[in-house]
Amino acid sequence: MNEFLNIIILLGTMQGAIMATLLFRRKNNKQASILLAWIIVLISMACFNIYLMETIEANHYRILNFLETIIPMVVIMPIGPLSYFYVKSVLDPNFTLQKKYRLHFYSIILDFVPTLAILLFIIVGFLGLIQVKHNAVLNDFIDTYNMYIDIPRWFSLVVYLWFALKLIIIHRNTVKNKAFVNWALYFVIGFAIFSVIWFLHLIFYIIPSFSNPLLRTVGWYPIYIPLTILLYWLGINGYIISFKVYKTASKGQEITEETIQKTISSLERLMKEEKLFLNPSLKLSDVIKQTNIPQKTISTVLNQHLHKSFNEYVNAYRVEEFKSRLLQENVENFTITGIALECGFNSQATFQRVFKAITNQSPSEFRKAHEKNK
Repeated sequence: MNEFLNIIILLGTMQGAIMATLLFRRKNNKQASILLAWIIVLISMACFNIYLMETIEANHYRILNFLETIIPMVVIMPIGPLSYFYVKSVLDPNFTLQKKYRLHFYSIILDFVPTLAILLFIIVGFLGLIQVKHNAVLNDFIDTYNMYIDIPRWFSLVVYLWFALKLIIIHRNTVKNKAFVNWALYFVIGFAIFSVIWFLHLIFYIIPSFSNPLLRTVGWYPIYIPLTILLYWLGINGYIISFKVYKTASKGQEITEETIQKTISSLERLMKEEKLFLNPSLKLSDVIKQTNIPQKTISTVLNQHLHKSFNEYVNAYRVEEFKSRLLQENVENFTITGIALECGFNSQATFQRVFKAITNQSPSEFRKAHEKNK
């Protein structure tokens, strides 16, 4: 039975490699195709790793460990952010993965800790600073680390799936070709189903008294067989969707350039002159009342022409207001949180997250840089 399951995993890995290659070569919806290709590559690597673990002979495990030292096969942390940005690029073909989004992928270092530990051990051992007998300590550390690293991996995937779902809700009325919305939703649901399976396996895996009996009885197959099925499904459907043409929503006709400019001007007037963004409970319905512009028009202009959600648009003004007030004289005695609340943010956590996403700096780093310049 295990041999049959191993063959399924191997075939899934091969299919993943083929589909990833095809997606990398796609011209239509290029950004989305590349992001999906990387997701498939990372899943394929993990599946191939478990195939090697289950099929390689015991006396060849040293070779496998050496290969994993050079090329880490299980790199899971980027899958969460890649999934979120893939959904974003499916819904918005103008989206590009800019440098400011790199911070979402810094968590990849968690996947490389075992590799770095092994390399450090080799270097220190070569220099004669540590004895070979300490190899057991290293192995214990790596085994324990590999057991518990799945917890932040799982949380990362679930959190980014939640962000992706919120993104679908925002865009569902602005994309005319519903195939894109439906595929984005199915994509999230597919990964959500896998995350539930992963969670059930993870519960028993991280409990020492259950871990060894679990692996002896069913091994990693409850995780990697569904992951292989997901690999097949992602590759085929993702490649098919890459051929479809993206269209924006409209009421029988496209929004005119005049309407777009009028909407943008009205929004800027409310933000720059009336400073509506200072209201921490500001909603899209409040803007509609002020401008008498239909909700679909405002949403389309924000999402398709300014490439922002309503919250992103408003928070950008709040961040600029914060920076402006921080540059004023006699603000040394004011706390960062106090200024942020006066600028329309309703919590410190939201402010910290939004500010760093926009400026690539924390508020305290920005303040220190400002004080240094003064």
